[in-house]
Amino acid sequence: MKKNTVVRVHYTGTLPDTGEVFDSSEGRDPLTFLVGHGKMIPGFEEEMMGASLGERREFTLEAARAYGERDENAVMQIPRVAFDQLLASSGATLEVGMTLVAQMPHGPAPFLVVGLDEEIVTADFNHALAGKSLTFSVEIVELREATEEEIDHGHAHGPGGVEH
Repeated sequence: MKKNTVVRVHYTGTLPDTGEVFDSSEGRDPLTFLVGHGKMIPGFEEEMMGASLGERREFTLEAARAYGERDENAVMQIPRVAFDQLLASSGATLEVGMTLVAQMPHGPAPFLVVGLDEEIVTADFNHALAGKSLTFSVEIVELREATEEEIDHGHAHGPGGVEH
């Protein structure tokens, strides 16, 4: 595996502290990505570099090489009135633990509602796995050179990739 190759992998991601599976391709198609174009968390690609077809690797990434450390500045208090239109159009009610998506200037940003009172919604914009070490078990099931079009577009095409 090297930059500008299209890779298909089967993987299982677990939390090393508990062994809890947080994601897996088991029972699904393999994950497909173009290497070296920022589509994967950095540590994942770094650990898989040089791997060959059929190779299996297991590795643990510290938070900094996965989804980063938690950023307390990403926990924000938003006036509850800002949610009135959403609630009126969907009929939903705000609850602690629900995930919503804010439309930000840089694009959609999911957040977790971590607190509620009469006037304020406390929203956590950290990735759910921020601040956590992650263990991956990965097997390369397909490996090929990327086409010029894939390199220009910055993503894989074909099975498991972008169709356009």
